Amino acid sequence: MPSPDVYWLALRRARGVGPRTCKLLIEKFGAPEKIFQLNSDEIATAGVPRNTARNIAEFRDFEPLEKELCELPNIGARLVKWSDADYPSNLRQIADPPPFLFVRGPAQLTDGNCIAVVGARAASDIGRRMAQRLGLELAAKGFTVVSGLARGIDGEAHQGALDAHGKTLAVLGCGVDVIYPAEHRKLAEAIIAGGGALISELPIGTQPLAENFPTRNRILSGLCLGVVIVEAAEKSGSLITARMALEQDRQVFAVPGSPLSGKTRGSNRLLKEGAKLVECVEDVVEELAPQMIGGGRPRVGDRTPVAPIERVPTPPTSNTTARPEEVWVNQTPEDAKSLEGPVDSTTAILNNLKESDKLHVDSIIESSGLNAQTVLRLLLELELEGRVTQHPGKLFSLA
Repeated sequence: MPSPDVYWLALRRARGVGPRTCKLLIEKFGAPEKIFQLNSDEIATAGVPRNTARNIAEFRDFEPLEKELCELPNIGARLVKWSDADYPSNLRQIADPPPFLFVRGPAQLTDGNCIAVVGARAASDIGRRMAQRLGLELAAKGFTVVSGLARGIDGEAHQGALDAHGKTLAVLGCGVDVIYPAEHRKLAEAIIAGGGALISELPIGTQPLAENFPTRNRILSGLCLGVVIVEAAEKSGSLITARMALEQDRQVFAVPGSPLSGKTRGSNRLLKEGAKLVECVEDVVEELAPQMIGGGRPRVGDRTPVAPIERVPTPPTSNTTARPEEVWVNQTPEDAKSLEGPVDSTTAILNNLKESDKLHVDSIIESSGLNAQTVLRLLLELELEGRVTQHPGKLFSLA
């Protein structure tokens, strides 16, 4: 007798059964094991084609699926089903939610305050910096940053979130045991170690075939309140993600680019068609504030950062009118220092760099007395201003 979870895999693997049919059948009959107790005529009453109903009723290839489930613990993965309490609430709302997800990593998927940051693989230096900055600042504000682990914009967004000790999710167009591209293996390991996860609806061992990615993109956008497109050419896969986000009633954002660059023609076209323009993280936060869980900014204390910092949440007093993103302010002494004197904080970083040819970011954090989020944010600002140069290995110098 197959285990209950096997029937979930079997339903999706039966010929002719896609996510919409799975949803239809589960809503009609309940758990998949009940569906496999029906004959084809009974299954067809749910409104599925008779050939599909027959394929389900005659499905008997359960043994390989049992082996697949047994392999999940060996790769640090688990199955999250549509009926489970920790199935993502945002994803449950779309027209064609995956009936289950393979999740590799400790992240719980109940956080509804997710934002996707995606864009070109062959991104420009400016695009990469913007993606990293958005990932860092969104994570620092308590959002979960979602992307696709691809080269270019995706990788920078994930890295930015990790630099802020935040949570990031990578939605894959392959099995969760297959890292693509291969050079992002360390990044994938860091995402898992940082409390995030790799997510896929595809069987383990599935290779990154081109046809997998458009359907993957509906999960990426479906998990999120909104999608930020940093750079996209006219025929970019990121535009597919944007279209799916619109179909799912998600907010689409785009970072403007030079009209002389082919790398940003797609994202600029999104702006013409009504996407929200993004120049800084506040453009995203203010637009999404009414949809955010609790009606305000996510509490950073609800996350589990890689390097925990003691934080004391300070809700606004009853006689204070606060903007939604200011409902919870979590401060450390270093945060307070940076808020009281941002010029002094910048000066401290520049003075440290004057004393050395190149400094590692950890050394800058230690010598400046500021927290990691503040230092990384200021370094990005100084780099964009052309006052600081970043070198391989997280080394920085004066420009």
